[in-house]
Amino acid sequence: MRGLDPRGSRDPAVPVVSPAGNRGKGERGSSGQPSPRLAAPRDTADLHQELCLYTLGNLIVESEAVRSKLLPQGIVPALAACIQSPHQTVLEALGYALSQLLQAKEAPEKIIPSVLGSALPQHMLQLLQPGPKLNPGVAVEFAWCLHYIICSQVNNALLITHGALSTLGLLLLDLAGAVQRSEDTGLELLVCPVLRCLSNLLTEPAVDAVGGQMELRDERVVASLFILLQFFLQKQPSLLPEGLWLLNNLTANSPSFCTSLLSLDLIEPLLRLLPVSNVVSVLVLTVLCNVAEKGPAYCWHLWPGPLLSSLLDTLVFSDTEVVGQTLELLQLLFLYRPETAQAFLQQSGLQALKRHEEEAQLQDRVHALQQTALHG
Repeated sequence: MRGLDPRGSRDPAVPVVSPAGNRGKGERGSSGQPSPRLAAPRDTADLHQELCLYTLGNLIVESEAVRSKLLPQGIVPALAACIQSPHQTVLEALGYALSQLLQAKEAPEKIIPSVLGSALPQHMLQLLQPGPKLNPGVAVEFAWCLHYIICSQVNNALLITHGALSTLGLLLLDLAGAVQRSEDTGLELLVCPVLRCLSNLLTEPAVDAVGGQMELRDERVVASLFILLQFFLQKQPSLLPEGLWLLNNLTANSPSFCTSLLSLDLIEPLLRLLPVSNVVSVLVLTVLCNVAEKGPAYCWHLWPGPLLSSLLDTLVFSDTEVVGQTLELLQLLFLYRPETAQAFLQQSGLQALKRHEEEAQLQDRVHALQQTALHG
């Protein structure tokens, strides 16, 4: 069995694999201190509305008691009315206040159902539509809001029917284009929640029911994701697991996304990420397992090539999760391309396996792989 579920919810509040949850708080500073983004000159009413929203956001952070008083007074309908404002500064303040509300521990039971029942989700998705009207500050706030809603798993099918996958997929393409045009490292502020939203939405049964994966336009999404991975590698390595988890969820149950990975010659760029960290290595190997398990035709494209020598290198790792995922991938290769086993033996593969014969978590799999390599 694989070291990771082939497709699962992701909680990238920390760069490790874990179930979906209330994440992102530590990264985006939900301390209740709004950043000073006031522009002048502006209409007094707009300024008043903006300040009220930031004040509300700060109050929401204070305690559950405060929030329990705001809810009966109609804070959700009030926020829904504000989202129709034409002023970007008001919208950004609204995104801040709403994000604080959505992070509350009682949000899944008491707040998010009301939010989903309002006009807020559709307006949020409209504000995330790529194009000249997209405001980065507003988009960042509402991308995080969408992320908190998705992690609650209250009714993600509703978001999918509203076109969330299509909107986020197009935004991902737009962000990849922006990365190519600019060295602006501030882009990760928006890229991160977009990747998380897409990753978690892809775990929903409703995706398959409505053909949601097709909305992501296979090759363009995969190509854009690799542009972002290269950007992360150079500028923000801590975000590599975010992109790889999305790639994992894209390829897990979709032969078409695996085909895109192969047709775009992206296996070697993927292999070059293996040395970055153990977390990255496990995710890269999991994606490769997703491809290999699709059968002989897919394994034919994986070998010959640099894959086998890369796997021999990962067998030197001391991390049991990395080694375990390597063993899983080798088993798939030996199953669907028996010639790989002979090449493995010729390249001192058995000696590499001996390093892990005494490790309790790996013993059975090491022994199984040795038998497969020797006897087929």
